[in-house]
Amino acid sequence: MTKAEIQLLRALGDKRTRDAERLFIAEGDKLVDEILASRFVVRRIYTTETDMRGTNVEHIERKDMERISALKTPTTTLAVVEQPRYELSTAKLRGKLSLALDGVQNPGNLGTIVRLADWFGIEDIVCSRECADCYNPKVVQATMGAILRVRIHYTDDLAALLREAREMGLPIYGTLLDGDNIYDTSLDRSGIIVMGNEGRGVSDECRNTLTHKLLIPPYPADQPTSESLNVAMATGIILSEFRRRG
Repeated sequence: MTKAEIQLLRALGDKRTRDAERLFIAEGDKLVDEILASRFVVRRIYTTETDMRGTNVEHIERKDMERISALKTPTTTLAVVEQPRYELSTAKLRGKLSLALDGVQNPGNLGTIVRLADWFGIEDIVCSRECADCYNPKVVQATMGAILRVRIHYTDDLAALLREAREMGLPIYGTLLDGDNIYDTSLDRSGIIVMGNEGRGVSDECRNTLTHKLLIPPYPADQPTSESLNVAMATGIILSEFRRRG
């Protein structure tokens, strides 16, 4: 490997470089195989496996893989992949269920939410700029390949997008501690579900756009319990209930 290659690959661990180059790194045989079978464009594959062949495949030594990998325990295969370009509009969110993430900052949480979205048939996730970068290596790994099937969008003004969607007649759901019991509330088969930041929850700006406020009740309701649920955990419960009704 050249020094320039190593520098670029290591630099792709930084969001600014990923954004400038419009590239991201994916690691692991299974994930790389899924990417190769998807619509994503692979620029280069680095592997320590001698049986992998291709015009864009470069065989490297184990010590080089350790230098370029973002993982504590490097795998045998690493791919440099082009970031897809998606068009975001509220009109394209009509007639289906979508997620909006308001400042979800933990890469593991974001990756798990993308994986949940894939499981429950959610095609689009809209993220505020405060959210973790979906092409962060930790997020990519946590999605377990779901990032290939779920369109992830970023917007500078999530509240404005939610207001526009509400004006178009889309239900806007949010999870709040003062919301209505989700199991007793009528749920639409389409709309946008807003999930908030790990610490502060849904921001005031986004809260003001909600048409429905939901609560996942603790059990039993009159007993002391945890203060709140992890945002990824709560997302799974909410999506499961929406799909159960649908």
